[in-house]
Amino acid sequence: MAGWDPERYPEKNGAWFERQIGLAMAEGRRVLAPSGVGTIVFAHKSTGGWEALLQAMVDAGWVVTASWPIDTEMGSRLRAINSAVLASSVHLVCRPRENPDGSLRTAEVGDWRDVLAELPKRIHEWLPRLADEGVVGADAIFACLGPALEIFSRYSRVEKASGERVTLREYLEQVWAAVSKEALAMIFTGGDATGFEEDARLTAMWLWTLTTGNGQQGTGNGEEESDEDEEEGGSKGGKKTSGGYVLEYDAARKIAQGLGAHLEKLAGVVEVSGETARLLSVAERTRALFGKDQAGAPSAKRKKKDTQMKLDFAAEVEAAETAAGGWGEKSVSRPGATALDRLHQAMILFAAGRSEALRRFLVDDGIGREQRFWRLAQALSALYPANTDEKRWVDGVLARKKGLGF
Repeated sequence: MAGWDPERYPEKNGAWFERQIGLAMAEGRRVLAPSGVGTIVFAHKSTGGWEALLQAMVDAGWVVTASWPIDTEMGSRLRAINSAVLASSVHLVCRPRENPDGSLRTAEVGDWRDVLAELPKRIHEWLPRLADEGVVGADAIFACLGPALEIFSRYSRVEKASGERVTLREYLEQVWAAVSKEALAMIFTGGDATGFEEDARLTAMWLWTLTTGNGQQGTGNGEEESDEDEEEGGSKGGKKTSGGYVLEYDAARKIAQGLGAHLEKLAGVVEVSGETARLLSVAERTRALFGKDQAGAPSAKRKKKDTQMKLDFAAEVEAAETAAGGWGEKSVSRPGATALDRLHQAMILFAAGRSEALRRFLVDDGIGREQRFWRLAQALSALYPANTDEKRWVDGVLARKKGLGF
């Protein structure tokens, strides 16, 4: 099934899509015998698209009994090149919410506490299994909706202790939280992810979400997706950004919420624009981390042959260190407030060729003695897309670890 394209069919909107998919689910349920089995194949990168489908299934009386993502999209197709579109379609195996004799199972009311207790266990069973099969990122997140819905849809309704009915939207918020926490535990293998501040947790999860099944990532380094195939979650207009990594705003909000983070409090890391949210590139954070009012990085004389390093962020570094009251020969006077800030400072110093500044930052300022710093660097090294500046820079910082005795 596919969503609608508002550019091609402006008279059709989200409400139209919800009505039509609701009718389709109801008709499928009507023609199927009570003992029959139905299979729904669905791929959509928009959380709204998934919510519309799942709500229609529940309202029509379907119970999800099994699910599995299957690769259905060619990675070599034009739409998938340098893009974070889904590679898999989720196959949902369903049965009518009726007994084989046709009688309705209306007496089955689920307890919200029991559902919430079972949900993390189910996600813990599925997400590592999906990762072992090469299903990661957005594919894995949406693939977990099937197993999660098995819990919720087995009941005619789910109620809280007060008797209040739990909506599907409320349940899906809990699903996103469970998936985010489990994914974060996988990202920081062998480490306690709760020891990191919310900006580091969000950055790691954000990059992981953009990971595709082949281990690469899309929607980075300045390109948003075109308006072709809006149902796959592309950004409208095909506009260029100034870098960073783009997600649908609602997906970013739910990831942040699941991690206990708040997008509005992370303006220095995330930029929200309309229906999209963008994780800023490391280079874009230079002014905030090394601005003249936050002078801290030492001077390192640049050789003439280093003109190829004259990137925008490198110019910011050079301007700050040479300005009145600038960095001079001092070490970084104000290390970042969080582990992510400090790692980005180190990456920028490495990229700008400030080897001595980096040494002082890691050794004299004691940043290199923080185990969280290196754990975060290792995790982001695995998450940043290959052949990107961030990947080269974080690997360059990691390469200094052994030489400096950490």
